[in-house]
Order: sequence, then structure tokens, then C-alpha cells
Amino acid sequence: MSSEETAPAEDPTVVELAAQIANLGTSISDAKKANQPKEEWDPLLQQMLALKVQYKELTGKDFGQPKQKEENEPKKPKGENNEEASDKNKEKRAKKAAEKAAKEEKKRKQREEREAREREKLEKLASAADKESHLFGDSPMVQSANKSEGGVNRWTKIGDLAEDMEGQTVLVRGHLHTSRGVGKGAFVLLRSSLFTVQCVAFESADIPPAMIKYMTNVPVESIIDVCGILTIPEKPVEGATQSNVEIQVKSYHCVHKATAPMPFQMEDACRPDTVRESDVGAYDHEANKSDSEGGRVGQETRLDHRWIDLRTPANQSIFRVQSMVCTLFREYLLSQDFVEIHTPKLLSGASEGGADVFTLDYFGKPACLSMSPQLHKQMAAACGGFERVFEIGPVFRAENSNTRRHLCEFTGLDLEMAIMEHYDEVLDVIGDLFVYMFDGLKERCGRELERVREQHGFEDLEYLRKTLKIDYATGCKLLREAGVAQDDYDDLSTENEKKLGDIVKEKYKTDFFIMDKYPLAVRPFYTMPDPNNPKLSNSYDIFIRGQEILSGAQRIHEPALLEERARAWGIDVATISSYLDAFRNGALPHGGGGIGMERVVMLYLGLPNIRKSSMFPRDPRRLAP
Repeated sequence: MSSEETAPAEDPTVVELAAQIANLGTSISDAKKANQPKEEWDPLLQQMLALKVQYKELTGKDFGQPKQKEENEPKKPKGENNEEASDKNKEKRAKKAAEKAAKEEKKRKQREEREAREREKLEKLASAADKESHLFGDSPMVQSANKSEGGVNRWTKIGDLAEDMEGQTVLVRGHLHTSRGVGKGAFVLLRSSLFTVQCVAFESADIPPAMIKYMTNVPVESIIDVCGILTIPEKPVEGATQSNVEIQVKSYHCVHKATAPMPFQMEDACRPDTVRESDVGAYDHEANKSDSEGGRVGQETRLDHRWIDLRTPANQSIFRVQSMVCTLFREYLLSQDFVEIHTPKLLSGASEGGADVFTLDYFGKPACLSMSPQLHKQMAAACGGFERVFEIGPVFRAENSNTRRHLCEFTGLDLEMAIMEHYDEVLDVIGDLFVYMFDGLKERCGRELERVREQHGFEDLEYLRKTLKIDYATGCKLLREAGVAQDDYDDLSTENEKKLGDIVKEKYKTDFFIMDKYPLAVRPFYTMPDPNNPKLSNSYDIFIRGQEILSGAQRIHEPALLEERARAWGIDVATISSYLDAFRNGALPHGGGGIGMERVVMLYLGLPNIRKSSMFPRDPRRLAP
């Protein structure tokens, strides 16, 4: 701000006023550049005009008015012969100066008249708000200063509003989704989590015009308290989940006003997908910015402002489904005598002997973040006497994989259990676990599944009551029969996994299956070799819609064989000595698996990108918010 725009330095009140005006001007300018509708930044304009009035009252001049030159300061002549200018030129200059002065005077009077009108309008609104603050206005900040009679029970959840409550007075709170003025009335859509309700007010003896104006000028996404009578409209309200009721507003108060410009409109963020994205292959961050012309909000723009993106009904539903996946996982395993454990995520060496770990300094010693709870859950189940354990916790992978299904941090659903004679005991538990989870999602999340389907259309998952199991060689054979080159001892590519999923779906009518007996060379060092074929292993993967969501195996419980396999992998045995020592005092035969929670949610809902099923995803290029 220039020295001409600031008040005298010795008056801190005026300096503070000038700073507030300048800040408001910047906010208004930013809102205009972002093409925000006037109703969103008009309250800032009104506030700025009121402050300018105060500024003039204190300083005697308009904010931003440049210093006037001294009246007696002579104008410097232009050119050497200016003193000999003709009388005609002098008259022209005098006429132009007079015209300019007249224009400036006219502008000054118009400005003063405009400011007077705005001041009068603000005074009227302020007066109305003071007199009718019980009807509308900004609520005091919630600072837990007091508790009202009835407390939280005074409010009704928007999702609970129903026809059998007709005639009741209700108080609801939610985000202002939309507002519009129609004649002398206001229509407001209020949103809370998955639910929306229409609120209506018209000018009357009880509803003053100032209240209607206030309702239509509050910025969208502000937090609003509405009190009113619940009524049944003549026809269902389009666009509202509580379509068979609406609220006739009695009072309308803003609990917290949204002041920052919206990075995108909620209507755009809620639009149904028009083009189906691929769910495999590379992920292009730049290509996933917003499309300003088509109104499409790109994935990266959503993630940059995730706190807003999470408000969409689809996202509210996705993460409620995610919560239920963890709930059902825990429920079933507890019912099968599993014990929930919590293992450390700071390790002195790579948890699976790989190089893809995040390293850090641990008080002068090298350490890394756990890329799996594998070693510790084995210690607990097979060596520590718990026999059946599970964990829900973070997993870290320092893989520079910019794909649609990889993250650098995800939530692992891990389990480990002792076996008596065959790893099929583990597969029976896992198969029944997933059937329990799939059934539970259908029974408990029907509403959420439909809200996801409205934006991201998907087909219901097909699965068998007894989970299909095929071996790796059979899977490779099915691919070759379909014309796909696949050797029995080569690892499956992502594309071949997808193709195999399609083949299995067509042949066996299931999106969910188990495949075991993988080549030993493509499995971790602690995987038990197949006793009948040294090139194979007692390992397995589980697939949903042709993508792997669980990897597991029977583990080696003999320390000598563990050392042999570790060296075959090039692992320094000294770095896993505590793990090896755990098996030297008696260890139960055991097996288990690790599930990627975000990938389960992604594939169950048919989402094309794992970033949609991770609340705050971490990939090689994203570390915020």
C-alpha cells in the first residue's frame, strides 16, 4: 500500500482501518478473478465500503485519495519557448483544465452519493439485524462458553427428517449447499454428510425483507442453523435427499461464514462420470487437473482441496464403506478367536528384505519405516503363543510407481494364524472372511452404495458362497487358451491379471477368486517351498475384478531353512537376526496374508483410481494435504 493510502503513522486506529480495507480489496479482487458469483463476495464489498466511511470520518479524505499538490505550486513550463505561448494555446489549456476539474468534481459527488447510499443501506441492515437478531444474522463464535437447556438434543439430524414429523418445529445444522432468491422468497438447500433438505422462506409479517436478503447473500458452504416448521411439499423436492419434506424457515443464523473463494463448485464436484477411466496403467498427474470448460473437477484439483472434495455424497459414502470394511474384517476375525495386535512401524532393517523402504536416522542409527508387519505378526502368532492374530495399520512402500493402483502409504489388513497340517486352513478362513465382508457391505451400506453409484456407476460384485480356488498353472493355461502368452514360471503382469479376471468371470461367474502355487522365485524369502516341486511355493494371491488384493503364503518356521532362503535373496542374515532367533525356541507351522484396504474398496466399488479410495493419498508426487 502506498504512503498516500495510509493514514498518519501516529494514529494506529486509522492504520489498522487502512490495512483491513486493503485486505478486503485483495479478497474481492481474488474472488472476481476466480469468477465467483457476486453473492459470494458482495458481503466483503459491503464490509469494505463501511470501513471506508469510517476511514473518511477519521481522516477527512477518501481512502486511496492521492495527496493534493500545493495550490500555489507553479507548474513547470514544458519547452524553452513556453513563456511565448500564444494566448490561444493558453485558453485551450485553461479550458481543458476546467473540464477536467469539472469531471473530477462530478466523480467526487457521485462517489459521495454512492457511499452515502451504501452507508444508509448498511445502517438499515445493521439496524434490522439488531432488532431482529433472533430471526437471522451471524451467530456468536462457538467457544463452549455456555450450554443451552436441552443441549445437543435441540438439533435434529437432516437425515432423520421424515414425513411423520410433519408440523413439528425442528432445528438443523449443515453446510449451505445452494441458495437462490425468487421474488420475495428464498430457497436454500442445506447439506449434512449424505443428506440434504430444502428450506423455504417468504416475506411476511414474521419474515422481514432483510432476512430474505441475508439468506440469499450468505456464501455457499457456510455453516447454517435453521429453525422452522417441517412441512410436506405438494410434490417431491428435486435435488434433495429428504425430498418428501421441507422446512418453513422461522429463523436463519450463520454459525461460521465461508470467506475463501471456492476452488471449484460443489455442483461440478458431484457430477456423474461421463467417461469411464481405465483402472490400470500409468497415472498422469498433470492430465488430472480440472477442465474449466467442461466443468470437470480433476483428481489432482480434488486432492489439493480434499477437505472440500470429501463433502460430496459419493466421497462421504466411499469412506463410510471403507470404515465398514475394517469393521467387518475385525468382526469376523474376532469371532474366529483372532487377537488384534499392534506392531512397530520403525525398524532397524527392511521388513521383507527389499530395497523399497523409506529410510531415516534413528538417534544416529539407520532405520526404516515398515513395509509390512509380516515379521512381527509371525513372531506373535507362531512364536509368541497367540496362534491367531490380525492388525489394521499403516504400511509404507518407497516404490516410485505412478500408477492407478499403487500408493506409498496404505492401510494394511493383515492376519496370521497357526496351521495344523495344510495352508488350505488359512485359505478357508480368508475365503469365508471375504464372503462375510461382501455380505455385510450389501446389508449395512445399501444407501452408501447407491450414492457412490450415482456418481461412479459400477456393477455389483459377483462372488460364490464357496470361494473359487485355482492353481497358478491353471491360470496360466487359461490365459494361453485365450491366446495370451504366459509361462508357468513367469510372474503375471498387471494386464494378464486383468485378462485372467475376465476369463474367470466368464467361465466361473465370479469376480472374486484365489490362485495358489506361485513360482518360488517371485515370492518373499520366508515363503514355504512346495514339497512336490522346488520351483513352486505354498503361496497364494486373491483377486477382485482381475486385480490382486491379498498376497500370502505358508511361512517357513524352521530357522535353518529361513537362513538359506534369506541368503538366496541376498539378504544379510545379521540384519534379520532378531527375526531368525524367534524361531529357535519352538515355532508353530503357520500362514497368513496381507490385504490392501484401499484396493479392496476401490475394486469392490469399481473405482478407476486408488486415490479415490484413500482419504489423503500419498504417492511419489503427493505429500500434502
